[in-house]
Amino acid sequence: MFVQEEKIFAGKVLRLHVCTMEGAEWLEEVPEDTTVEKLKERCLKHCVPGSLEDPKTVTHHKLIHATSEKVLTDTKTVLEENIQDRDVLLLIKKRAPPPLPKMADVSAEEKRKQEQKAPDKDAILKATANLPSRNVDRTVAHHNMRDFQTELRKILVSLIEVAQKLLALNPDAVELFKKANAMLDEDEEDRVDEIALRQLTEMGFPESRAVKALRLNHMSVTQAMEWLIEHADDPTVDAPLPGQTPSEATAEAGASSAEETAGPSSEAGGEEAKDELTEIFKKIRRKREFRPDPRAVIALMEMGFDEKEVVDALRVNNNQQNAACEWLLGDRKPSPEDLDKGIDTNSPLFQAILENPVVQLGLTNPKTLLAFEDMLENPLNSTQWMNDPETGPVMLQISRIFQTLNRT
Repeated sequence: MFVQEEKIFAGKVLRLHVCTMEGAEWLEEVPEDTTVEKLKERCLKHCVPGSLEDPKTVTHHKLIHATSEKVLTDTKTVLEENIQDRDVLLLIKKRAPPPLPKMADVSAEEKRKQEQKAPDKDAILKATANLPSRNVDRTVAHHNMRDFQTELRKILVSLIEVAQKLLALNPDAVELFKKANAMLDEDEEDRVDEIALRQLTEMGFPESRAVKALRLNHMSVTQAMEWLIEHADDPTVDAPLPGQTPSEATAEAGASSAEETAGPSSEAGGEEAKDELTEIFKKIRRKREFRPDPRAVIALMEMGFDEKEVVDALRVNNNQQNAACEWLLGDRKPSPEDLDKGIDTNSPLFQAILENPVVQLGLTNPKTLLAFEDMLENPLNSTQWMNDPETGPVMLQISRIFQTLNRT
């Protein structure tokens, strides 16, 4: 008996359950070597008779394996897609691609985009061509702020002199400023953490070197120890910190002895109090003297600048390293000498300040003088004194008077 070769080697026949979105269901029997495209054609003949006359009908439909939710590939066989007997397939029509926009629609869309687009420089110039021109310098506000800071310092220098003269007439001023001076003695800036110092000295580091390391590293024992180890062979390791000299202690000691000797032994009581108050003023000012940030000094000196000019730059720019660097590379204004100059006492501005009742009352308060001294060398503390109930009103009046006269 003769049997066709294709019958002998025919693949396994699978019975597949096919469904459509319209609710039609049927069983389709196909060999496992049938391609998905052929299977799709058979399904379309079953559910949409005569639809295959349009060659696009097959490409506009797709078969999905219901269990895996996988879209079957037309060029693969049923076996390659791992379809099993009695699996369920979904025949779904593909979504039609969106129609291409008409030329009118494209023009409208482009017009809408152009209307929403921000104007360019040429459009702005064209639209404002008929407007009256005004020569406005955008740097005025910055310069005005800088001018105010410069003038404020000059005002404070002159007001300090006036306040000292007024307070010298107050019989209680000496006692008040002695208390203030005692408070300054407790300034934590010069104090060294004794526990941290003892830890370093117990490791074998010299005390003076340990003190320097702690001050450079903000009292951190770990960082100070690393600095000491790193600079162990540095010939300048024992040199004093930049901006600090041994003469400071001598100057303070001399001021203390002058304070002690200018007291009860004098016969003229009024002159004695005046001299003692003068010495206290000098001592307070010395303690308020600018002290540069050692790290900033070292960093700027490593750039090649001289120590003195570095200290001057940090003083002018309130210990801000970046601003000090810009000052050194720029026109170096204001100069350090400008910081110590007072305002012209005959100027309308200074006269208006002195005539203000709030300022007059504030100048008789020792706390106002301390605030002025502090703001001279620590301008960043101005906010603190502006919020103080005793000194704030004085600073507010000074600012208002300056702004008022500056506009006229």
